[in-house]
Amino acid sequence: MFDRKVINNPDEGIIEPFRVIGNVYFVGTYQASAHLIDTGDGLILIDTGYQNTLHLVIRSICKLGFLPENIKYIIHTHWHWDHTEATAGMVNVSGAKTLIGRFDEEKTRKYFSPDILIDDGDVFSLGNTKISFVHTPGHTRGTISFFLETEENGKTYRVGMFGGAGANTLAEGCFDYDGCREDYRRSIERLRGEKVDVFIGNHVWNNDTEKKGKHLTETGENLFIDGEIWGRFLDYCENRLDRVIANDK
Repeated sequence: MFDRKVINNPDEGIIEPFRVIGNVYFVGTYQASAHLIDTGDGLILIDTGYQNTLHLVIRSICKLGFLPENIKYIIHTHWHWDHTEATAGMVNVSGAKTLIGRFDEEKTRKYFSPDILIDDGDVFSLGNTKISFVHTPGHTRGTISFFLETEENGKTYRVGMFGGAGANTLAEGCFDYDGCREDYRRSIERLRGEKVDVFIGNHVWNNDTEKKGKHLTETGENLFIDGEIWGRFLDYCENRLDRVIANDK
């Protein structure tokens, strides 16, 4: 878990799309995850990825039987280019409205102009889906984590994502803003209070997306349903922060 490989060519990052659970689907690439939510009243896309993999995300959406033009909203976890670079192109295809955390608005504008700014505690509803947002700064000032409920086989599961788990902006000289380390640790502690049955990552190495997706497709066994991995991932993030700080010294 949490290991990653180097991708040299965009098409090397193809991952076949699949339904994660309920109305939540994976439509992203190895380079950057993207998730699709079918609300019954239009689609919500979580992150768009790099510009040079937009065609792969569109391919995955269509392969699942959905139409990109039915995407009504695009929600972004944070402003970094690996999650937002393809947004302008996806908006041109779909006409979707865009959302991002309020404190990432300024830096986001180098990629697109957001339509809706997300604040801590906001709840976004569309069709059969309600998404709750938690401001979790650290990776960026405006990083947003989110949670939603979905149903499968008569059971309700809570799906969650840490919107900015990366440590690359926590190293000395790479800060997104002053105080990011302290915010990152506080965000982790806050997220520990969230119940998560199904953890999805905005990078595949966060939760072994590719491996678990292949296993689900081939066997029907859903390894994404795991009430323990959320806590283990937060432990990993905090321990990694400690290592980054130790390296400075």
